[in-house]
Amino acid sequence: MSESHFTFSEFVAGFWRMESWDMTPMQRLNLIEQYLELGVTTVDHADIYGEYQCETLFGEALALKPALRQQMQIVSKCGIKPAFACRPERYVNHYDTSCEHIIASVEHSLKQLNTDYLDLLLIHRPDPLMDADAVAEAFKSLKQAGKVQHFGVSNFTNAQFSLLQSRLDAPLVTNQVELSPLAMSTLHDGTLDLCQQRRIRPMAWSCLAGGKIFETTNPQAVRLHQTLKLIAEQVGTHDISQVIYAWVRMLPSRPVPLIGSGNIERIKRAVASNEIQLDRQQWFSIWQASMGHSVP
Repeated sequence: MSESHFTFSEFVAGFWRMESWDMTPMQRLNLIEQYLELGVTTVDHADIYGEYQCETLFGEALALKPALRQQMQIVSKCGIKPAFACRPERYVNHYDTSCEHIIASVEHSLKQLNTDYLDLLLIHRPDPLMDADAVAEAFKSLKQAGKVQHFGVSNFTNAQFSLLQSRLDAPLVTNQVELSPLAMSTLHDGTLDLCQQRRIRPMAWSCLAGGKIFETTNPQAVRLHQTLKLIAEQVGTHDISQVIYAWVRMLPSRPVPLIGSGNIERIKRAVASNEIQLDRQQWFSIWQASMGHSVP
């Protein structure tokens, strides 16, 4: 199977919180432009973010300067159907990876995002009722229509990834997974090994563990915070988040971290972490602080 030609920027702009940033369309446009100026050209969405509002907010900003579309790679996801108040017909959170829903979701995302195509579409969560042939049919239809250029998955196990890949002619280009010093399961369950084997770059969400690393009551977080602070001093920074991004990026599968911030100073610091190089002992010190024990 041929290697994918999809190329991520070294960091990805995540807009799952955009609805809470309380920005005007012009402020949103300025933020998008600042991301692009920093070389963060891949942007991450999902149909459900902000109760179906975040793609709309991004599209409104993009409509103010449509030429920016050619400077970015837009990623979106589908497959989750939450029982939001705005969807009163739903009484239980569930998944839908039917051919019909995938196509309808993409059509909706294209309209909201103010674009004719997605660079990359991900199945958002593994669906126990997923019919791999139906997903493959949807992908083929969307590709032939020019509405999606590449496809991938999010939060899939290796078996789920391989099942879907077995039905496709083109390679899945990523698996977007949770990855942080507080969430290291993908380091040990083969997920990142499969990405390295297939030469695809995983996308890493929640690298800062949603702020949990900064908690002072969790013994694991306390150990991590102390270790990260020490290493930050060793590498010449006062921002432990930069050390975390450097730790994630040191993995040989070359994960692409998502930055989920609307604060330009935090974004700049995240991107600047690309200049930080950890040695192996520093990397394993963080692993040890998380696990609470040394490697065997």
